[in-house]
Amino acid sequence: MALIRWEPFREMELLRRQMDQLFSEMSVAEPSKSEVSPVARTAWVPAVEVHDNGSELILRAEIPGVDSKDLDVQVTQDAISIAGEHHYKHSEKSHGNIRSEFRYGKFQRIIPLPSKVQNQEVKADLKDGILTLTLPKLEPEQNKVFKVNFENTATIESSN
Repeated sequence: MALIRWEPFREMELLRRQMDQLFSEMSVAEPSKSEVSPVARTAWVPAVEVHDNGSELILRAEIPGVDSKDLDVQVTQDAISIAGEHHYKHSEKSHGNIRSEFRYGKFQRIIPLPSKVQNQEVKADLKDGILTLTLPKLEPEQNKVFKVNFENTATIESSN
Protein backbone atom coordinates (compact mmCIF):
# COMPACT_ATOMS: atom_id res chain seq x y z
CA MET A 1 0.00 0.00 0.00
CA ALA A 2 1.42 3.35 -1.04
CA LEU A 3 1.24 6.33 1.25
CA ILE A 4 -0.01 9.54 -0.31
CA ARG A 5 1.00 12.84 1.16
CA TRP A 6 -1.93 15.13 1.92
CA GLU A 7 -1.55 18.61 0.51
CA PRO A 8 -4.42 20.80 1.77
CA PHE A 9 -3.38 23.82 -0.31
CA ARG A 10 -3.71 21.79 -3.53
CA GLU A 11 -7.29 20.89 -2.58
CA MET A 12 -8.06 24.51 -1.71
CA GLU A 13 -6.69 25.64 -5.09
CA LEU A 14 -8.89 23.07 -6.85
CA LEU A 15 -11.92 24.32 -4.92
CA ARG A 16 -11.07 27.95 -5.81
CA ARG A 17 -10.84 27.09 -9.53
CA GLN A 18 -14.16 25.24 -9.40
CA MET A 19 -15.84 28.21 -7.66
CA ASP A 20 -14.35 30.63 -10.22
CA GLN A 21 -15.72 28.48 -13.03
CA LEU A 22 -19.15 28.36 -11.39
CA PHE A 23 -19.30 32.14 -10.99
CA SER A 24 -18.07 32.75 -14.52
CA GLU A 25 -20.85 30.50 -15.88
CA MET A 26 -23.44 32.41 -13.85
CA SER A 27 -22.14 35.88 -14.70
CA VAL A 28 -24.51 37.89 -16.80
CA ALA A 29 -23.13 39.18 -20.07
CA GLU A 30 -25.17 41.80 -21.89
CA PRO A 31 -27.60 39.69 -23.92
CA SER A 32 -28.83 40.71 -27.31
CA LYS A 33 -32.39 41.94 -27.63
CA SER A 34 -33.75 38.48 -28.42
CA GLU A 35 -31.62 36.52 -25.95
CA VAL A 36 -32.60 35.50 -22.43
CA SER A 37 -29.82 36.04 -19.87
CA PRO A 38 -28.00 33.06 -18.32
CA VAL A 39 -29.53 33.94 -14.92
CA ALA A 40 -32.99 33.45 -16.39
CA ARG A 41 -32.06 29.96 -17.61
CA THR A 42 -30.84 28.65 -14.25
CA ALA A 43 -32.91 26.15 -12.29
CA TRP A 44 -35.85 27.47 -10.31
CA VAL A 45 -38.33 25.75 -8.01
CA PRO A 46 -41.38 27.33 -6.37
CA ALA A 47 -41.26 28.26 -2.69
CA VAL A 48 -43.83 26.34 -0.61
CA GLU A 49 -45.35 26.39 2.84
CA VAL A 50 -47.39 23.64 4.52
CA HIS A 51 -49.85 24.23 7.37
CA ASP A 52 -51.53 21.54 9.48
CA ASN A 53 -54.94 22.55 10.79
CA GLY A 54 -55.81 19.20 12.37
CA SER A 55 -58.06 17.51 9.84
CA GLU A 56 -56.23 18.63 6.70
CA LEU A 57 -52.96 19.99 5.35
CA ILE A 58 -52.87 23.27 3.42
CA LEU A 59 -50.00 23.60 0.93
CA ARG A 60 -49.32 26.93 -0.74
CA ALA A 61 -46.78 27.39 -3.53
CA GLU A 62 -45.59 30.60 -5.20
CA ILE A 63 -45.89 30.12 -8.95
CA PRO A 64 -46.14 33.59 -10.48
CA GLY A 65 -46.71 33.87 -14.21
CA VAL A 66 -47.67 30.22 -14.76
CA ASP A 67 -51.11 29.32 -16.10
CA SER A 68 -53.00 26.32 -14.73
CA LYS A 69 -52.76 24.66 -18.17
CA ASP A 70 -48.95 24.71 -17.81
CA LEU A 71 -49.02 23.01 -14.38
CA ASP A 72 -48.89 19.30 -13.58
CA VAL A 73 -49.74 18.55 -9.94
CA GLN A 74 -49.67 14.92 -8.79
CA VAL A 75 -50.51 13.80 -5.25
CA THR A 76 -49.75 10.51 -3.54
CA GLN A 77 -50.56 9.73 0.08
CA ASP A 78 -47.01 10.69 1.09
CA ALA A 79 -45.86 13.45 -1.30
CA ILE A 80 -46.80 16.08 -3.87
CA SER A 81 -45.12 16.70 -7.21
CA ILE A 82 -45.50 20.15 -8.77
CA ALA A 83 -44.15 20.55 -12.30
CA GLY A 84 -44.69 23.21 -14.89
CA GLU A 85 -43.17 25.61 -17.35
CA HIS A 86 -42.57 29.35 -17.62
CA HIS A 87 -42.93 30.28 -21.28
CA TYR A 88 -40.73 32.97 -22.81
CA LYS A 89 -42.94 35.36 -24.75
CA HIS A 90 -40.72 36.97 -27.37
CA SER A 91 -42.14 39.67 -29.56
CA GLU A 92 -40.42 41.66 -32.27
CA LYS A 93 -42.31 44.79 -31.17
CA SER A 94 -40.43 45.04 -27.86
CA HIS A 95 -37.81 47.67 -28.57
CA GLY A 96 -35.26 48.54 -25.97
CA ASN A 97 -35.30 45.24 -24.06
CA ILE A 98 -31.67 45.11 -23.00
CA ARG A 99 -31.79 42.76 -20.05
CA SER A 100 -34.19 40.11 -18.76
CA GLU A 101 -33.72 38.30 -15.45
CA PHE A 102 -37.09 36.57 -15.46
CA ARG A 103 -36.85 32.81 -15.13
CA TYR A 104 -38.13 30.71 -18.02
CA GLY A 105 -38.24 26.98 -18.67
CA LYS A 106 -39.42 23.84 -16.93
CA PHE A 107 -39.42 23.26 -13.18
CA GLN A 108 -40.35 20.43 -10.82
CA ARG A 109 -40.53 20.13 -7.06
CA ILE A 110 -41.42 17.11 -4.93
CA ILE A 111 -42.61 17.90 -1.42
CA PRO A 112 -42.81 15.11 1.17
CA LEU A 113 -45.86 15.37 3.42
CA PRO A 114 -45.72 15.09 7.24
CA SER A 115 -48.75 12.79 7.32
CA LYS A 116 -50.69 10.64 4.87
CA VAL A 117 -53.50 12.33 2.92
CA GLN A 118 -56.55 11.25 0.95
CA ASN A 119 -55.10 11.91 -2.49
CA GLN A 120 -58.47 11.40 -4.24
CA GLU A 121 -60.05 14.27 -2.26
CA VAL A 122 -57.52 17.07 -2.95
CA LYS A 123 -58.86 20.52 -3.84
CA ALA A 124 -56.72 22.97 -5.84
CA ASP A 125 -56.93 26.72 -6.46
CA LEU A 126 -54.58 28.96 -8.46
CA LYS A 127 -55.08 32.67 -7.82
CA ASP A 128 -52.68 35.62 -8.12
CA GLY A 129 -49.69 33.31 -8.67
CA ILE A 130 -50.36 31.27 -5.51
CA LEU A 131 -51.27 27.58 -5.85
CA THR A 132 -53.28 26.40 -2.84
CA LEU A 133 -53.87 22.68 -2.26
CA THR A 134 -56.26 21.47 0.45
CA LEU A 135 -55.29 17.92 1.43
CA PRO A 136 -57.65 16.02 3.78
CA LYS A 137 -55.69 13.77 6.13
CA LEU A 138 -56.09 10.01 6.02
CA GLU A 139 -57.63 8.60 9.19
CA PRO A 140 -55.06 6.52 11.06
CA GLU A 141 -55.82 2.83 10.76
CA GLN A 142 -54.49 1.97 14.23
CA ASN A 143 -57.23 4.01 15.93
CA LYS A 144 -60.07 1.96 14.44
CA VAL A 145 -61.43 -0.76 16.72
CA PHE A 146 -63.35 -3.75 15.42
CA LYS A 147 -65.19 -6.30 17.52
CA VAL A 148 -64.28 -9.87 16.70
CA ASN A 149 -67.12 -12.40 16.74
CA PHE A 150 -66.38 -16.10 16.98
CA GLU A 151 -68.28 -18.37 14.64
CA ASN A 152 -67.99 -21.55 16.65
CA THR A 153 -68.14 -21.12 20.38
CA ALA A 154 -67.50 -24.33 22.21
CA THR A 155 -68.08 -24.79 25.88
CA ILE A 156 -65.45 -26.53 27.88
CA GLU A 157 -66.77 -28.89 30.51
CA SER A 158 -64.59 -29.85 33.33
CA SER A 159 -64.82 -33.39 34.62
CA ASN A 160 -63.91 -34.28 38.16
